[in-house]
Amino acid sequence: MLLGTSRYPSPQILENAVRTAQPGMLTASLRRQNVSAADTGNRFWDMLRKLNVPVLPNTAGCHSAQEVITTAQMAREVFQTPWIKLELIGDDYTLQPDTLNLVGVASQLIKDGFKVLPYCTEDLVLCQRLVDVGCEAIMPWAAPIGTGKGPINPYALRTLRERLSVPMIVDAGLGLPSHACQVMEWGFDGVLLNTAVALAQDPAVMAGAFAQATQAGRAAFLSGAMVEQQSAQASTPVLGTPFWHQT
Repeated sequence: MLLGTSRYPSPQILENAVRTAQPGMLTASLRRQNVSAADTGNRFWDMLRKLNVPVLPNTAGCHSAQEVITTAQMAREVFQTPWIKLELIGDDYTLQPDTLNLVGVASQLIKDGFKVLPYCTEDLVLCQRLVDVGCEAIMPWAAPIGTGKGPINPYALRTLRERLSVPMIVDAGLGLPSHACQVMEWGFDGVLLNTAVALAQDPAVMAGAFAQATQAGRAAFLSGAMVEQQSAQASTPVLGTPFWHQT
């Protein structure tokens, strides 16, 4: 489980959520944090360092290739990491990734030494192209960012998981712990949450619920679920048991 760091009511509530969920990574955006305000910006970065959770910088809010590259280079310098979550927005209403230019930008970043995790749609061909240019993992959405609708195209997501062998993290659109559990049951390697936790009435409790659901879904996938049946199947065998007939 990865956890975003924006839209929380306060830095303390964010800290509580992180300590409860114990995510594997935190995502943070240089463009969306007020780094120019010394007091606010420094408090935020100091808190991230204190939490001692690896940070995955992202290029949130970028609408052009040049914006992405500049932001990624700044993030690499600030966080001292080659890892970057690539976000290139193509539509302001849905915040859908720019699928036409995403592969090219990913390829540029990889040539510049970045390890790229692209935020993308569930389109199989797009994801395959991203893998072909060398992306370390892919991060398909379940639904548009911030909607909380859960996986709106289960067939496409499950097909994606079946066809590609790289790590895949479902990013964006999850609203309930059950959504996280479901995609983990399908074999995805992780989930990234932000809005569903940050805007909950109790973000820390919700973060913990998502962490438990993510672990449960993964365990269910690894255990090998039963094959779904079209008709009822007796759970207690009748062969060899006495049959009592009352007249």
